[in-house]
Amino acid sequence: MIKLPRSIEKLINEFSKLPGIGAKTASRLTFYLLKKPDLDLQLLADSVRDLKKEVVFCSICHNMAESDPCNICADPSRDQSTICVVEEPLDAQALDATGAFKGLFHILGGVLSPLDGIGPEQLNVESLINRLKSGKVKEVILATNPSLEGETTAMHLVGLIQPLGIKTTRLARGLPIGGDLEYADEITILRALQGRSDYDANSAK
Repeated sequence: MIKLPRSIEKLINEFSKLPGIGAKTASRLTFYLLKKPDLDLQLLADSVRDLKKEVVFCSICHNMAESDPCNICADPSRDQSTICVVEEPLDAQALDATGAFKGLFHILGGVLSPLDGIGPEQLNVESLINRLKSGKVKEVILATNPSLEGETTAMHLVGLIQPLGIKTTRLARGLPIGGDLEYADEITILRALQGRSDYDANSAK
């Protein structure tokens, strides 16, 4: 049996730890990089190294940014009365790319998942409620993914938000059940935004 050099095995192993990357794909990526010029490899290595150094998380909305606060929170032209709550930064990016939403975002950092040990304390829920208590927000759009965990998270949030007297809406069901927001096309997201409705916790059960 041919034994691969340790450096190759190590890189294959690291690639395999990435989501959606199996052993075969990890091997293909590794051997692809072996064929690339040294300069390209150096640029890749520098990008990976600088990832954590140059990316910060906004202290207001928890989105990824180059500065704190992020460019969305610092933009006075954005609608300060509307906050769209999403699971991850890529979801906010997908919504903002449509150009249809002019409000602010709040990144939860995931969804409720008791089996995985993820409760409200592990998500950016408390900071959301604190933002809403400022009195400036008139509507909260719940844009968690249309999955079981996403719906459970939305129901939990609506129970915290509605007592504050703030209008709570949910993205229309143009998004496929079980799908991820970041993979939806812009037209689907646009229709979901336009067709949002008042959130009824009873109808979501």
